[in-house]
Amino acid sequence: MPISIIIEKCTGCTLCVKVCPFDAIRMMDKKALIDLHKCTLCGACKDACKFKAVLLENTPAKCELPDIKNYKGIWVFIEQKNGRVQSVSYELLGKAQELAKKLNTDVSGVLIGNKLEDQLDELIFCGADNIYLVEAPELTNFQDEPYTNILVELVKKYKPEILLCGATNIGRSLISRVAINIKAGLTADCTGLDIDPEKKILLQTRPAFGGNIMATIISPNYRPQMATVRHKVFAPLAADKKRKGKIIKESFNQALYVSRTKLLDIIDEIESTVNLSEADIIVSGGRGMGGPENFKLLEGLAHVLGAAVGSSRAAVDAGWMPYSHQVGQTGRTVGPKIYFACGISGQIQHLVGMQSSKIIVAINKDPEAPIFKVATYGIVGDLFQVIPALTLAFKVALRK
Repeated sequence: MPISIIIEKCTGCTLCVKVCPFDAIRMMDKKALIDLHKCTLCGACKDACKFKAVLLENTPAKCELPDIKNYKGIWVFIEQKNGRVQSVSYELLGKAQELAKKLNTDVSGVLIGNKLEDQLDELIFCGADNIYLVEAPELTNFQDEPYTNILVELVKKYKPEILLCGATNIGRSLISRVAINIKAGLTADCTGLDIDPEKKILLQTRPAFGGNIMATIISPNYRPQMATVRHKVFAPLAADKKRKGKIIKESFNQALYVSRTKLLDIIDEIESTVNLSEADIIVSGGRGMGGPENFKLLEGLAHVLGAAVGSSRAAVDAGWMPYSHQVGQTGRTVGPKIYFACGISGQIQHLVGMQSSKIIVAINKDPEAPIFKVATYGIVGDLFQVIPALTLAFKVALRK
């Protein structure tokens, strides 16, 4: 055993019982007894024992690595709501095709639900070489347990080397459970994916330490290599109606479809403005807006452009805007055609959420603001003068 009690030295003083943070030691016949199922080998008991009655081996436990040579292919979990495939799935299929070319492998989508046949062609046109389809009335709407059970069984049977999923509410809830069940690593909220040219493993890049650095994480010894990716980080492929793909239908024992929770109802979120994640134009404000009342300027510009209104974390933390409008590492990731950054300094935490925008227009009175380094167009000036002028100019131009 890696840890044991030297009975001859144990005096029954109970010091080890008191310091054990995992309640793994109890007294029996005035001698300490260690529960190896609870013990984590932290060594607290050994340090506390004045009589050197705890024997803890320093030899690290040997870990047998799994056999990964038979794992091949890139999988994308295809998220669907109310029978409609979500756009993040198309974005991941596009990126998966790019990665697959470097590995000389194929891309497969995993689609779980009910009556989804009308979605299959579009998935193939947009990058899926194969689609693993699991349909049943019980699977119409996402629930953690049955979807986890199915995906785990599919992974065990077909052995993909990479599994990608959207970092959505559904994706985050599902894929972490899958990773635990198959004993694989998982990198969450990636903003970049690539293949190591020599080792042929997945390079998973995400913000770390509050967004102050970008960390690249690898999982060389376990399969599949798993990552979640935020919506709008990657662009989907243009649909190619000449592409052909293979549909692989799977079914499982009904016991796998059982959930301990009961879905009562689905209530769609009603937004008074354009959906931030899907908007082609976003007008965002930061600390430079000065107060909540000044966001009416942004709402006016957004109304003229048919845009959504966003904000930086600073504006949300100050209570000027609700969290649902926050863009950045701890908010929404967006990728509109045009992004107006008004009074936003451009810290890395915010840039992570909007840097994939096609055109970035920055308005800031500080010419040294970091936002100008990523901006397509920069306006140095007082936003309280610039925004009304832009609103008027767009209103006149769009009437023509």
